[in-house]
Amino acid sequence: LLVSVQVHGQGGVKFQNWAKTYGSSPELYFQPTSVEEIREILDMARQRDKRVKVVGGGHSPSDIACTDDFMIQMGKMNRVLKVDKEKQQVTVEGGIFLSDLNVELNKHGLALANLGAVSEVAAAGVIGTGTHNTGIKHGILPTQVVALTLLTASGEILECSESINADIFQAARLHLGCLGVVLTVTFQCVPQFHLHEVAFPSTLTEVLDHLEDHLKRSQYFRFLWFPHSENVSVIYQDPTNKPPSSSANWFWDYAVGYYLLEFLLWISTFVPSLVRWINRFFFWLLFSSRVENIAISYKIFNYECRFKQHVQDWAIPIEKTKEALLELKAALENNPKMVAHYPVEVRFARGDEIWLSPCFQRDSCYMNIIMYRPYGKNVPRLNYWLTYEGIMKKHGGRPHWAKAHSCTRKDFEKMYPAFPKFCSIREKLDPTGIFLNTYLEKVFY
Repeated sequence: LLVSVQVHGQGGVKFQNWAKTYGSSPELYFQPTSVEEIREILDMARQRDKRVKVVGGGHSPSDIACTDDFMIQMGKMNRVLKVDKEKQQVTVEGGIFLSDLNVELNKHGLALANLGAVSEVAAAGVIGTGTHNTGIKHGILPTQVVALTLLTASGEILECSESINADIFQAARLHLGCLGVVLTVTFQCVPQFHLHEVAFPSTLTEVLDHLEDHLKRSQYFRFLWFPHSENVSVIYQDPTNKPPSSSANWFWDYAVGYYLLEFLLWISTFVPSLVRWINRFFFWLLFSSRVENIAISYKIFNYECRFKQHVQDWAIPIEKTKEALLELKAALENNPKMVAHYPVEVRFARGDEIWLSPCFQRDSCYMNIIMYRPYGKNVPRLNYWLTYEGIMKKHGGRPHWAKAHSCTRKDFEKMYPAFPKFCSIREKLDPTGIFLNTYLEKVFY
């Protein structure tokens, strides 16, 4: 018995990503509440010869989620379906925001072992773009996925895990939104824990010369380098049994720091040479003394992205960390016209077997560069961007899928040994390319 579900798409919705750097105007915008509705949308798209883009939190700083055809926003499919206390696993609908999942898991005494900086992002989107944090014993977030279900273009539902549809599983754990609609995701969790965060000042030379020690000393180690200087802020985060506490004045610094920084960066758009001074001033203001915080894990993992920004984030083999950073530093020194906002954030992740993971079969260092947009104003960044990409490419880098980059299929074929395997699965699951968009066409054609 076929029950027809009436699905209504909204016209005139303008989609924009979080940083307001990319946007599109989908012809119809849907917020389905059931699998049947999604099937209907796919049927309608097929009849009208339209493409479909599925979106979650819309946080990605690129046009990976943009479309002028049909957009499916998964926000209403956001339930926790099952918590398995024995296996410490949770199964959720693809549209659930991690911010809600974190609170929900906490009630069950569970947590995700690692999280990115932002939690206003949907489970299916987080894995689809290969979100990561830091910690050499930890992989990118998709490595925490033990199973998922995929609704394909033909309306079929595939269960995927290490043991069922194993090939599709290794493709779908980082799916780029092009294999189908991710309906559910099962995460491997850990018992809930608190983190003790210590941030302290250092120098670039010290950190790069003793990288091994830092990686051994802290489970979630990262550092921030302040371009145009030797200044570094080292950040250790480690599980603790101590009660929550915080260096309170930090928030005051933060509030003052935040508004002041935006204003100074805006002035620097007229006088670019100020950026060097701003980077040093802010290091002195906010990062030159030791700061400690203890809180439930997700509150330490998550932090404000402050304000709108352009970012790039590539993963290089971990043994290239020192060389690549010193090259970036030299490039800035040799080119006084090129300015770089702070920080360059350096993080680490364990190698994995996920086909399109930037960490595929190698431990990696992620180097995240930022140009802020004070009051929404664009700051010239092309030189810096191209210089950075050149250095990353030279060292065998692979770009973060959610962030802006200028790579094409030729590049990806070189970077990813399993790229042809991914392509053949994509073509099998979506022969007519209903899930493609402009961003994905650059990747696959």
